[in-house]
Amino acid sequence: MANHKSALKRIRSNNKKRLLNRFQHKTARNAIKKLRETTNKKEANKLFPSVASLIDKLSKKNIIHANKAGNLKSKLAKHVASL
Repeated sequence: MANHKSALKRIRSNNKKRLLNRFQHKTARNAIKKLRETTNKKEANKLFPSVASLIDKLSKKNIIHANKAGNLKSKLAKHVASL
């Protein structure tokens, strides 16, 4: 167990950040899954900007790697265009 006040605070803040990151990552994954399952082009075109925005936010906060974000957006754009 930690012996210093700062170490205890670090444990608390790390836990808070971990939970927030997990929530945001899971939310984005669900949005991506929903977009991939969409077969309606109109609906997919409406969903894509919000999903791309979520992915960009995750990338900006280093929750996912920048290249992974680019790959995801590219594949989703391809999927929407193919509908």
